[in-house]
Amino acid sequence: MKDFRKEILLEVKNLRVEFGKKRKDKFVAVDGVSFHIYKGETFGLVGESGSGKTTIGRAIARINETASGEIFYKGQKINGKISKELDKQLTRKIQMIFQDPMASLNERAKVDYIVSEGLYNIKNYKNEEERKSKVEKALLDVGLLPEFVSRFPHEFSGGQRQRIGIARALVMEPEFIIADEPISALDVSIRAQVLNLLSELQKEKNLTYLFIAHDLSVVRFITDRLAVIHKGKIVELAETDKLFENPLHPYTRALLSAIPIPDPIKEKKKTLEVYDPNCHNYRKDPAKWIEIEPGHFVLANEEEMEEYMNRLAGGSCNKYFKPRTSGL
Repeated sequence: MKDFRKEILLEVKNLRVEFGKKRKDKFVAVDGVSFHIYKGETFGLVGESGSGKTTIGRAIARINETASGEIFYKGQKINGKISKELDKQLTRKIQMIFQDPMASLNERAKVDYIVSEGLYNIKNYKNEEERKSKVEKALLDVGLLPEFVSRFPHEFSGGQRQRIGIARALVMEPEFIIADEPISALDVSIRAQVLNLLSELQKEKNLTYLFIAHDLSVVRFITDRLAVIHKGKIVELAETDKLFENPLHPYTRALLSAIPIPDPIKEKKKTLEVYDPNCHNYRKDPAKWIEIEPGHFVLANEEEMEEYMNRLAGGSCNKYFKPRTSGL
């Protein structure tokens, strides 16, 4: 586990995101989500399609408006109305890598313009020579040749296109990158290459990542802490290794049970867990966000908390640690 020295770079408090202005059309995509990300870490956000994970990333990047709650970057509130100067700073410091490298790149533009787009928007260069130098360096950083600047996206493979997308983010010299399922649209054979590239860039440039994914086997490789989200609510959060060793929430256990096992005999014998939201009795005993052991949070009521504490007894749980709760 990395030593982050507990410097919080980004904090999300009680975030709520809604779509649809009319009451009958209103859809709550994210409801009461809270977490923080330490400087230099890779924080994972995992859940099935439609869980709200991408919406959270887009809210942090100021693409989606927030209905309520607060988002802080280096202690400054960044959601809602902010000054033009702060908006310009955030455009540079917070960048996003998108899921589909084909759809996120302008097919009619050359690589030179695609990578330079952010520089043009905030005028982050002194002259044309400096702009070209920044573009070439960004391409080299992601393993592409500077000569590629005169080519179009359709001339590249999927992995190369995603590298162009990463270069587009890097050229802004960001501190925080939101990686929205950056490898899910790629061939399995090149996914590891892109993950290794992201890890290397993080070390070289002291980057902080919010890594959004639906594949738990992927997030185990790259993340330091992991939050599991279901229908707009985070149900469990812990250090990645701890979450895999001691998954508590039934939704987390269901996701873990769905990870394929390379051994076909073991894969055939394994038991799949299916998550049924009706297993919770939240009407009589409402759920709370509980720190069940140091750094390990879970959404549970009093009855479930006792069950989870018993499950952790004899494991990594500190028996002298008293669970702390907060209402949701």
